[in-house]
Amino acid sequence: MAIAAARPEDYTGLQRAVILATVTMATTLYATTILVVSVILPQMQGSLSATQDQIAWVVTFNILATAIATPMTGWLAGKFGRRKTMIYCQLGFLVSTLACGFAPNLELLVLARIFQGAFGAPIVPLAQATILDTFPKEKQAFGTAIFGMGVVIGPVIGPVLGGYLADIYNWRWAFYMIVPAAAVALAALALFLPESRNRSTAKLDWTGFLTLIVSVGAMQLMLDRGNRQDWFQSFEIMIEAGVAILALYLFIVHSLTTKNPFLNLRHLLDRNYALGLMFVTVYGMLNFTPMVLFPPMLQGLMGYPNAIIGELLGARGAGAILGFFAAMWIAKLDPRIGLLLGCAVQAASGMWMMSFSLEVSFQEVATASALQGFSVGIIWPPLTVATFRTIDSKYLAETSAIFHLLRNLGSSVFISLSITTLVRSTTVNYGRLAEFITPYNENLQGAVALGAADPSAADGLARISVAVAKQAGMLGFLDAFTLYTAACFAVFLMIPLFRIRTAA
Repeated sequence: MAIAAARPEDYTGLQRAVILATVTMATTLYATTILVVSVILPQMQGSLSATQDQIAWVVTFNILATAIATPMTGWLAGKFGRRKTMIYCQLGFLVSTLACGFAPNLELLVLARIFQGAFGAPIVPLAQATILDTFPKEKQAFGTAIFGMGVVIGPVIGPVLGGYLADIYNWRWAFYMIVPAAAVALAALALFLPESRNRSTAKLDWTGFLTLIVSVGAMQLMLDRGNRQDWFQSFEIMIEAGVAILALYLFIVHSLTTKNPFLNLRHLLDRNYALGLMFVTVYGMLNFTPMVLFPPMLQGLMGYPNAIIGELLGARGAGAILGFFAAMWIAKLDPRIGLLLGCAVQAASGMWMMSFSLEVSFQEVATASALQGFSVGIIWPPLTVATFRTIDSKYLAETSAIFHLLRNLGSSVFISLSITTLVRSTTVNYGRLAEFITPYNENLQGAVALGAADPSAADGLARISVAVAKQAGMLGFLDAFTLYTAACFAVFLMIPLFRIRTAA
């Protein structure tokens, strides 16, 4: 039987602990699925006979579904109640996760991942709202701190365990391992989650919502399919671009002319909020991209097993935990200082990745991954504070929904751009390097004399082709890392523009 709804001060300590553990577990499982998938991308690519740009859809469309579903949270909770919404979302998440493991081909796997992202998205904001509604104000900081720690620690353990299971069995077990825990979380939600005391009356602007969905969906499809279809030489890409532009135009016109729009564009007149939206878009761009790039680089070019890749991605989670603790101290300072420090660490990790080679060590990759996690942990609190400092509290639900929407949209778009850069750069560099494989190349003749592969022999030419492909692939990854680093430096220009006002 569910714990009865009550005022925060009326819950017992045990009831608060049970509710906190329940919502933290549900949220942690959802957060874990993103990092677990990153570990097994290369194995899924081989198993499903997918190209590098196609297998990235498993990540990008999941993030896109999350971005689209998140703003619906308030409407869903208002119409069906917080308790019922969380239970059914957890059930949908469990079923879609199981479907990911059973998916026989790439198309059904991507579809299952879309449902996984859509069902999982409302769990995070509803869990936060439940904690705030369960703990009195003087204890809310403690409750949210424990919640944050649980959500961060889960994705550290998930990739390591998922990587080992993928090596022992196959990639499907990285999804299967989540199912029992999701079932336990579902039972705990049904048993212990109280209903919210005040049902929201939030309404959803369906016209604005649907035009925005069509616009971002068409844009994402264009980015994911563009390189494969030769961009605007393809009628398909032209249609997708046209649909994205038309839907965006309708969304803007509707938002400016309706009384209660899905996104009130007048909020953009607030300098901090407008800057925060641009900043969080870049933050989202940088958040997940390395997790998509590292596994194919480490396994495809260097032969790392899934278990080791899981440990390397787990280092990112360990860095995030340290960043979380550092952020609690930095929160006492001007938010711009925290943003500057976090962005500096992120840029340093990007420059470090630009120096990688085929001989890069485990320690170097782990350090770069940990630095990225550390920067993510530091940036988020001051970014949230700076963005919403000048926003009226009555608009927080609406403005925060768009904030999270752009964060996820930035991730899906930049992953697509990075994969496109990787694929095109690899192809171009392979062609350039292959030009040097000729009998007239004196350096190559000298290498053959010293025992290197002989291009005049069939097996020697094959070995040289593999070596050239690896070098071209590494140059492609370095170009993608350069794009990442450029985005890191771009946000430095925004930080001084934030207006930090002290309370009167």
